[in-house]
Amino acid sequence: MPLPAEFSDLEPYAAWALPTEPERYAKRLASSMDEMQAFYDAAFPRLEDAIAHVDRHPWDDLPDDARTLMHLMQGLVMVSFPVEVWKQARVPDSGAAYLDLIVEPVV
Repeated sequence: MPLPAEFSDLEPYAAWALPTEPERYAKRLASSMDEMQAFYDAAFPRLEDAIAHVDRHPWDDLPDDARTLMHLMQGLVMVSFPVEVWKQARVPDSGAAYLDLIVEPVV
């Protein structure tokens, strides 16, 4: 799905616009720190504008491009701790531990 026109600069990172947390987590684990850093550096400065754009629409009737933008920003959240704190994709000292999300918020 395309992004809203005013966010076309983020199109190179559209692969991060995944609809579920497990998909976003798998993408994070499959990505290098350089890839996550590039996405973070491009998307983080646009976060407030993206939230404002999505908030202009009712949640139960989001246009497809706004929904894609929302998912992209959820991907940004997924990489924020690895980029800002851990400097690695996995949670430090978590070994083989894994948490499986069973239910997600309805959007």
